[in-house]
Amino acid sequence: MRADVVVVGLGAFGSAALWRLASRGVNVVGIERQGIGHPFGSSHGTTRLFRVACMEHPGLTPIARRSLELWTQLGEGTGEVYVRQTGSLNVGGPKSSPVRGARQAAAEAAAPTTDLTHDELVERFPQYDLAAEDVAVWDSGAGICYAEPTVRAHVAEAQRLGATVFPHTMVTAIDLGRDEVTVRTPTISITADQVVVATGAWLSKLVPGLPLSPRRTPLFWFQAKDPASEAFRLSNFPSFIWEFADGRGLWGHGSDEDFLVKVGLDGAERERGVDPDELDRYIHPREDIAELSEAISHAFPDLDPEPVKLMPCMVTDSPDGQFLVGRYDERLVIAGGDSGHGFKHCAGVGELLAQITTKETPYTDVSFVDPLRF
Repeated sequence: MRADVVVVGLGAFGSAALWRLASRGVNVVGIERQGIGHPFGSSHGTTRLFRVACMEHPGLTPIARRSLELWTQLGEGTGEVYVRQTGSLNVGGPKSSPVRGARQAAAEAAAPTTDLTHDELVERFPQYDLAAEDVAVWDSGAGICYAEPTVRAHVAEAQRLGATVFPHTMVTAIDLGRDEVTVRTPTISITADQVVVATGAWLSKLVPGLPLSPRRTPLFWFQAKDPASEAFRLSNFPSFIWEFADGRGLWGHGSDEDFLVKVGLDGAERERGVDPDELDRYIHPREDIAELSEAISHAFPDLDPEPVKLMPCMVTDSPDGQFLVGRYDERLVIAGGDSGHGFKHCAGVGELLAQITTKETPYTDVSFVDPLRF
């Protein structure tokens, strides 16, 4: 088979790249080793946080904004909502990473935010058992986005625009030649001008030498102690990132009709460098739950600290916590290293991948995610 571009991996980044390439009329083929919107990688778990004032790097704000634009346009055609802008809190001491990072991003990228004093935070969000020094940054443009429906919508729209998709198909080799690239599977070989590899935790297996470290990251859902309480509904308990004085922290959001309260733990020791093909998919009550439950019992006294649902997921870390998005070889473009904050940017990253592949001028500076920086 012949194509202009092959996209390998149709999770968050890859599905968006397929869609944005197809929107340009590119003859593009997408390959996914699992089903579309599957629960075995890093692009599942019902929801993800969406933020505009991104504490990880000011350069992410234009990507978040582009994601919002693209998802809004896509939703107008499908009738679905991919982002709910319910606002978000960055909580911690004045020098904590969430507060300092959000303020820096807001200042450099002109993202509208509001600083909340300790007393204002207590008054508006009594669910929190705050430390005396805790303050917050309110990002009104933030909220949540929906994981599996978004990936499926990317792929469906790409197919509507002419893309060819092979789900349940494992790539066994990528042969980079001088004039072309060949992507091999057990059932078909595809020759193309370029390949985009966006296989998440498997990226280093197809592109050896990348400084990426996958880790197992379970996802957890909770309920209020009082079933009749509205305190932890999404409208009253919007998405948040909270850093404690000891460097650990919590992140999450409230419940709605279709999902429960979601809370995760940051800063805990987790096994790194796992083999994604050998990921431990069992749940271990002591190791997985105990530390998170203890943190929740102190942070949110009215939230039941015992999870009612949990499932494994993966995060793939880069050395500096930023993505690897860009050209890696004359015929190879890569996207990976989500570092735990990739999904909210995936539509914007897909646009960048399409622009890089077709040699357009990127809509924003991408030097801070250049994969050759290492």
